[in-house]
Amino acid sequence: MVLNNLYNLAKNFQKRARRMPVLFIGHGHPINAVLDNDFTKMLSQIGKEMEKPEAILVISAHWETVGTYISSNQNPRTIYDFGRFNDDLYNVSYNAPGSPELANDIMENIKLTTVQEDENMGFDHGAWTILKFLWPQADVPVLQMSLDYGQNAAYHFELAKQLAYLRQKGVLVVCSGNIVHNLARTNWGNMDANPYDWNIEFDEMVKTHLDHQNFGALVNYEKFGEIAKLAIPTNEHYLPMIYSLGMVEKNESITHLFEGYQFGSMSMRCFKIG
Repeated sequence: MVLNNLYNLAKNFQKRARRMPVLFIGHGHPINAVLDNDFTKMLSQIGKEMEKPEAILVISAHWETVGTYISSNQNPRTIYDFGRFNDDLYNVSYNAPGSPELANDIMENIKLTTVQEDENMGFDHGAWTILKFLWPQADVPVLQMSLDYGQNAAYHFELAKQLAYLRQKGVLVVCSGNIVHNLARTNWGNMDANPYDWNIEFDEMVKTHLDHQNFGALVNYEKFGEIAKLAIPTNEHYLPMIYSLGMVEKNESITHLFEGYQFGSMSMRCFKIG
């Protein structure tokens, strides 16, 4: 009996000590939530292959605030933060619980800034449209951290480093945005429109920097010049990728999960760290 207890304790410790991966998901248009395509099939497959996390932290392009907030809602609602372009989307809900306990843990451990609590925040579409495929069981607590839009990319990179400890606690961090996201150039009538040349060029350039783990260049993306202005006219979709890079540990690999484009002006690139 004693030996069995010791074995179980050791087994549980090994499980807790295993570092969870970080995902960057190029979530694209919310319509993906009701489609069966290569992108959503990839999300489903990744979820099936993944160890069940203790909790999921989502950093989404669609929650921007003054200052940094963490959601502490015990029963988060599904937020339909988009126009009524497809009624099927309003029939989708993601009913995972929240985690006030983990929210408090994060508030205590982040030193770069004062993380504030938001008791009302639910799941925006940067979260639920991908979690419904990644973890359809919805039985893992989920919370979100906001993007302080008054801060530059270097700040977000440093803040991400202070979140990296969560991986060792069994928390899956999902960073949800798009490497290229230009709504002004979007071909709304054709999801499969040929991508602009600058979309392909910028996406491939980012891939090269990822493969060489040249994160400094990606943090200082403004130095890429005119192509960066086309690819990142506003940076809220780009910043979640910066968060993922801030959580890379020494000698970790980056695996590309999906490559593609939608509506001409969106890169759907997704990758996994660890």
